[in-house]
Amino acid sequence: MEPHEDFTSEQAASMSAIDTSLHPRLRLHRSFNSKYLPSERDVIVYVPPGYDEAPLQSYPVLYLHDGQNLFDARTSFVPGRTWQVLDHADAAVEAGEVEPLVIVGIYNTGDRRIAEYTHEYNWQMGGGQADAYGNLIVHELMPWIASRYRVRHSRASVGLGGSSLGGLVSLYLGLRYPAIFGKLALLSPSVWWNHKSILGYLNEHAPQMWERPRIWLDVGDHEGQKTLRDVEHLARRLKGNGWHPGETLHFDKVEGGTHDEASWATRVRPMLGFLFPRSRP
Repeated sequence: MEPHEDFTSEQAASMSAIDTSLHPRLRLHRSFNSKYLPSERDVIVYVPPGYDEAPLQSYPVLYLHDGQNLFDARTSFVPGRTWQVLDHADAAVEAGEVEPLVIVGIYNTGDRRIAEYTHEYNWQMGGGQADAYGNLIVHELMPWIASRYRVRHSRASVGLGGSSLGGLVSLYLGLRYPAIFGKLALLSPSVWWNHKSILGYLNEHAPQMWERPRIWLDVGDHEGQKTLRDVEHLARRLKGNGWHPGETLHFDKVEGGTHDEASWATRVRPMLGFLFPRSRP
């Protein structure tokens, strides 16, 4: 299954301008609009060292939610604190730990973040628009990225990830689109949403999957006992549903880890190393 091209000529024209003021290898595209969701969102794209000098080379791609928290200290949820993705990705690539890859940061839409990052409606908090958000990613954004950047399309080359509710929606969409996303990064996922219903969804869909995506799962031991227990529960459910530790699953309980950008930044390099390891000759 490949992404279906639903992006329009208006979308392509509206995002033709590229802002590279942050860094020459960070390309900010403003105001991506969708027929599936009402809010426009910015998209930021990291290309690896050597990308512009190798015009015939294609690259794996990782899509990350909460794009404003990944690179730019001015737009991050906690001002001045980001995931430092450019620094960690560059270091991992240049050290030969990680295959050079393209990373796409999808900005959240503020007040609509909870709705778009949750798979079910909760009577107290709303939500439940993850299917529409998934349609935006798979049917509009991914084809648009493929039209502008040299990314690979095979399942083994495409990843999806995020933290907190971004981790939750990554797991949900990874289970919903197992033929598209072969790698998932689940950092401190919000397993608690709607009485931990994601666990039931996992039990229901995992038996139907012909191949499990490779999953990085983590949680900090300073994120609170409930969060820790929930993510440990998810790790057990994954193992019970056919994921193999060290092969298709890496679960890390991060010593001193907290639920914030500064802590998630420390997990970027090992996460990339597990999901996109550089193959040895």
